[in-house]
Amino acid sequence: MTDAAVAPPMKKGHPKGLYVLFATEAWERFSYYGMRALLVLYLVNHLEYEESDALAVYATYTGLVYLTPVLGGMFADRYIGARAAVLVGAVVMALGHLAMAFEPLLFPALGLLIVGNGFFKPNISTIVGGLYEPGDPRRDGGFTVFYMGINLGAFFSPLVCGWLGEKVGWHYGFSAAGVGMVIGLLTFVGLQRFLGTTGWAPDVKDPQPDQRFRAKDWIRVAIYSTASVIFVFGFIELWKLVGPWVESQPLWLRILIGVLFIGGGVFGPLLLGGKNEDAPKEPFTREDWHRIFVILILGVFVIFFWMGFEQSGGTMTLFADQQTDRHLFGWEIPASYFQSINPLAIVVLAPVFSAMWLRLDSGRFRTSTPTKMALGMIILGLGFVVLYFAQGLAEGSESGKVGPFWLAAVYLLHTLGELCLSPIGLSMVTKLSPVRVVSLMMGFWFAFTGLANYLAGMLESIVEEFDLNVFATLIASSIGAGLLLLLLTPLLKRWMHGRG
Repeated sequence: MTDAAVAPPMKKGHPKGLYVLFATEAWERFSYYGMRALLVLYLVNHLEYEESDALAVYATYTGLVYLTPVLGGMFADRYIGARAAVLVGAVVMALGHLAMAFEPLLFPALGLLIVGNGFFKPNISTIVGGLYEPGDPRRDGGFTVFYMGINLGAFFSPLVCGWLGEKVGWHYGFSAAGVGMVIGLLTFVGLQRFLGTTGWAPDVKDPQPDQRFRAKDWIRVAIYSTASVIFVFGFIELWKLVGPWVESQPLWLRILIGVLFIGGGVFGPLLLGGKNEDAPKEPFTREDWHRIFVILILGVFVIFFWMGFEQSGGTMTLFADQQTDRHLFGWEIPASYFQSINPLAIVVLAPVFSAMWLRLDSGRFRTSTPTKMALGMIILGLGFVVLYFAQGLAEGSESGKVGPFWLAAVYLLHTLGELCLSPIGLSMVTKLSPVRVVSLMMGFWFAFTGLANYLAGMLESIVEEFDLNVFATLIASSIGAGLLLLLLTPLLKRWMHGRG
C-alpha cells in the first residue's frame, strides 16, 4: 500500500503559513509583472529597439527566468534548503529591479532577475506543498489561494509601475517594482515562524515549528547572494568576448551552441557533483518513476499553454498599443493596464475555483489533474479565436483599431484557462515528486515554462517566415494539445498511482 492510499482526516481552513507565502509571493509578483508590463514598451518606445529585437530580448529574458529554477531547486534540495533559497532569490531580485532604474545597467539587471528568480520561484512553491500532508484534499485549494497572491500582486503592478513608467518616467516604474520586492523579502523573514517545519536545509534534522534562521543559514544566504551577483557581471564580461563571434554564426550553429550551454548548465551539476550525503539512499521505486514521467509529460503539454498565454507581455501588449482604441469616457487607457485584467479576474474567481476543486475532489465527481489541465488549454484556445476575429476587424476598419472590450474578453477567457491549469500543475508537482527531489522537480516544471516563454517571444518571427497568422497558429496549438491530453488522461491517471 502506498502512502497515498490512506488520506489524513479532513481539516478545516488552511495553515497560517499559506498566508505568509501568499503575501510574499504577492509582492514578488508585483515586482515581476510591474517590470514585465514595461519591458517591451520601454525597449520600443524609449530605447527605440525594432519590435522584433524587443520581442527577442523579452523572449530570452522570460525564457531564462523560468529555466534557472532547475538549478535553484537543485541547490535547495542538496545544500541550503527551500527557505534560504527563497531569501537568496529575494535579495538578488531586489538588486535587479533597482538596477533597472539605471539605463546602462539594463542587461546586468535582467541577469540578476533571471538568477534570483531561479532561487525564489521553485522553492516558495515547494514550501506551500510542504504545509500539507500527503493525500490532504485541501492541497489543490491551497495552491489556488496561493495563486491569488500571485495575481493580487500582478493586478496592482501594471497600474502602479505601468502608470509611473509610461506617464511619469520609465525609471520610476522600475524603481517601484524594486520597492515591492524589498517588501516581499521583509514579509518572508519577519513572519517565517508561521511556516512550520518545512523548507529547511538537509542538515537540520529535527526542526521546531517556530524555528528561525540560524547564523549558518544567514551566512549561506550571504554567500549565495554575493556569488550570484559576481556570476552575472562575470558572464556579461565573458559575453563581450564571445558574443560577437556567436552572433556571426549561422542560425543552426547558434541554436546548437545555446542548447549545449543550457544543457550543460542545467544537467552538468546534476551529473558531476553536488551529492547530498544526508539524502536517503534508497533508489526510486517503479511508482516513483511513473509519477516523475507524468510530471515530465504534462510539462511538455504546458509548453503549448504558456506559449500562448505569455503573448500577454509581447504581441498582445503591442496589439493593445497599436490596434486597440484605448479611449474610454474621455480617458486614454495606458497599454500596460490591460495586463491587469487577468490578475483581477483571478483574484475574483480563484476563491470560486478553490471551493469548486475542494467540493469535486472530496466527492465522487473528482476531476483528475490531467483533465483539468486539458480543459485549461482548450479554453485558452477559445480566447485566441476571439483575438483572431478582433485582429481581422481592426485591419478592416478605417481606424485600424477595435474597442477595448475585445481584448478584455480574451484576457477573461485566458484567466479561466489559467485557473484550470497553473495552480493545479504546481500542486501536482508537489504531490507526485519524491520528497528528496521535490524542489528539483519544481525547477524542471518551471523550465518547461521557460521554454514556452522563449517560444512565445519568438513566435511572431517564426510564423512570419512561413506566412502564417500568429493567433490562428495559437488556436491550433492550444486546442489541439488539449484534446490530445484528454486522450492520454487514462494512462496518466494510472501512472499517478492515486495521487492525481
